[in-house]
Amino acid sequence: MNSRKRVQNFFAREKNDRVPINYLYNPGINQKLMDHFNISTPLDLKRALNVDFCDSGVTYTGKPLFPSKEGHSVNPIDGTIRKYIKTEYGGYWECCDFLLEFAEEEEIAALPTPNLDDYNYEEATAIAKERSKEFSLCVGHPGMGCWINTNGFQRGMEQTFVDIATEDPAGILLAERRFNIELQTTERFLEKAGKYIDFMWIGEDLGTQHTPLISLDSYRKIIKPWHQKFIDLANVYNLPVMVHTCGSSSWVYEDFIEMGVTAVDTLQPEATNMNPQYLKDNFGGRLSFHGCISTAGPVAYGTPNEVEKNVKETLEIMKPNYEYAFAPTHQLQDNSPLENVLRMYDCALKYGSY
Repeated sequence: MNSRKRVQNFFAREKNDRVPINYLYNPGINQKLMDHFNISTPLDLKRALNVDFCDSGVTYTGKPLFPSKEGHSVNPIDGTIRKYIKTEYGGYWECCDFLLEFAEEEEIAALPTPNLDDYNYEEATAIAKERSKEFSLCVGHPGMGCWINTNGFQRGMEQTFVDIATEDPAGILLAERRFNIELQTTERFLEKAGKYIDFMWIGEDLGTQHTPLISLDSYRKIIKPWHQKFIDLANVYNLPVMVHTCGSSSWVYEDFIEMGVTAVDTLQPEATNMNPQYLKDNFGGRLSFHGCISTAGPVAYGTPNEVEKNVKETLEIMKPNYEYAFAPTHQLQDNSPLENVLRMYDCALKYGSY
């Protein structure tokens, strides 16, 4: 069975040869794996790890809309500013400055917007056509359709939550502008490349490790209508939708099901009401599941044998009924020992067959 069919069956919850496998990573552990296999391209690493998934989509090719800043990374489309912060394991590009934290609606409205023609639709379609011969492709990513995190990149998290609680017009407009661009560029891409795409991936971080970040009422009023627009667009092209949600997020899954979401991603087992058995007992047969292998558990802090035990137990619970895709919770972090990650992917094949 090839990767496209394997992933399509995962979304349809139909008979499979093995669980589909995905790989999500931070740069440090990725480089260790590349060095280990003596390979130099991301696609070769996917092949080495027996990965079935691959991303696709357009990139911006126009002129930067915001000025650069020395020692920082500036997003050319929305002006988000990041600075590289080193850690003992590697580092992260952390958002900083938050220039729009106190911006009013008029200032948000006056921000430059990209020209929809300044994206590489033709090139992206050609790449998708070639990659689809070997991998199952998604359109989008865990940050597409994201209200809280992505607004937080520019307004800071405190103001972002205030925006939701008070329905601040400035925060709402900032999200609306971004979503409209995402929807329009995605639609243009799908018009050309839809036949090569197997699913849409969107996201929204909705939970701490213990509780919701916002109320269900706030989700339904502020965020859900926009998620529905992405789902409706996917439906036009007969694509299932997977939603990324970090933390304790199962409180919103009934709404996801009602909206037409097919699969949920991340599934941090340490978070409240997110362990594999709880998810299977409450949502099995109605959702497919992608994730569950904790990047804050044995993969990061255990031994290879403990990793194997964790993978085996997770697969025993999750893989029945063909509704599970093997993946780390969010991304493998740079503190994950190489031998643990290698054992993790070896065990996906060892215990993931049907």
